[in-house]
Amino acid sequence: MSDARVRIDVWSDYNCPWCFLASTSLEKLQSSHPVEVHWHSYELRPKGSPPMSPEYKARIEAAQPRLVAMAKETYGVEISPKTSVFDSRPALIGAKYAEAQGAGAAYHRAVMRAYWQEDKQIEERTVLADLAEELGLDRDAFLAALDDPAYDEQVQADIDQAQQYGLTGVPAIVFDMRYLIPGAQPHPVLADAVDQILAESNGNGSDAS
Repeated sequence: MSDARVRIDVWSDYNCPWCFLASTSLEKLQSSHPVEVHWHSYELRPKGSPPMSPEYKARIEAAQPRLVAMAKETYGVEISPKTSVFDSRPALIGAKYAEAQGAGAAYHRAVMRAYWQEDKQIEERTVLADLAEELGLDRDAFLAALDDPAYDEQVQADIDQAQQYGLTGVPAIVFDMRYLIPGAQPHPVLADAVDQILAESNGNGSDAS
């Protein structure tokens, strides 16, 4: 049996509830299938974006009950929906630092859960530093990294790559650098995609040539 792992690249923003739900599916996938997940930065509302219109905010508020129900029924998690957005750049930069320290996946999971389940204000640097410290990262080094241009450039490189790929929304999940599955998908959908790729790599898939 092959020990090959399927690469999965995910563009995500901490502002996005669907990205949180997708992350829970990917956690299950990592337990059930041989995959390696690589997180990439995306900004739904970059710093300086105009404020949301009252109409758009009203639509978000109206959709919250359905979001809460779907999170529980389809993904098996509780979610605390939000009606506002924040500058996610510092949190994304922090993810790059955590990744460099070998704690990228743990940081991503902790920040997502802190925001969407624990109502923590992750736009605040002290809150991010608390989370990083809980993961065993050096607090002062983490805070310094938030102002390090090198990590900011890594975030921007992810965003630029998303634009080059034509990705216009998140979560965007790319399997094996070939197959894009957009949106928050439950674990069975992602598992089917991995099974298909593994079958193809083992010579058991249909001939697409």
